[in-house]
Amino acid sequence: MSKSIAQIKTEFEHASVEERKKLYQVYAQDDRQGVRNLIDRYRKKEEALQAERKRLDGMKIYEKKYEDSGLICGIDEAGRGPLAGPVVAGAVILPKDCEILYLNDSKKLSPVKREALYDEIMEKALAVGVGMASPARIDQINILQATYEAMRTAVAKLGVTPDILLNDAVTIPGIGIRQVPIIKGDAKSVSIAAASIIAKVTRDRLMAEYDRILPGYGFARHKGYGSKEHIEAIQTLGPTPIHRKSFIKNFMGGE
Repeated sequence: MSKSIAQIKTEFEHASVEERKKLYQVYAQDDRQGVRNLIDRYRKKEEALQAERKRLDGMKIYEKKYEDSGLICGIDEAGRGPLAGPVVAGAVILPKDCEILYLNDSKKLSPVKREALYDEIMEKALAVGVGMASPARIDQINILQATYEAMRTAVAKLGVTPDILLNDAVTIPGIGIRQVPIIKGDAKSVSIAAASIIAKVTRDRLMAEYDRILPGYGFARHKGYGSKEHIEAIQTLGPTPIHRKSFIKNFMGGE
């Protein structure tokens, strides 16, 4: 008596990659459409997984290039452009053979995917550091210098000293560690991509918390960026302590 499709499905679900190859052969002659669909589905999953691993391998070019340098740390920031909230920097050191599937530039990921990857990065990374510069600090020293400051803090909070920094496009002043600035680095380096996710998720969570403390501005939705809703709220309700005065002066009649 042949196995039911449900039984065969259970076999596939619990099989390793090698075991699944044998199952393909075992059920190759089964002409039931449900079995054919099952085999096609698992083959497509494997092809997608191979394609993802190939994509990730392409994002390890810099990690491979500098693997003999010692500890490699990716650096990125989130929040340079918003009208409100801090700028946040992430610093991440991943193990050499670390695999985090679907790791990518945080801007290319959904919020749900970013949250899941954040947890996986925190679990697998050798070290993670986060630095911030407040809106007041941004107003005081300008956004670029505040971003550098946040990045230096993130590196300092790693708990270990990296041997080389892979940065998203910038060279950070005031750091005595070798640096490699990479244009669009968050899409070209797994280390920088991981740092971008840490920075983005940390900042998004903070802005959601500000939304509860300061209702009416929509911080949880626009994260402090200059949406129409946000600008209208500033003009109607006035600025909050988390607004960057140097960024919103054009919306406040030059005040």
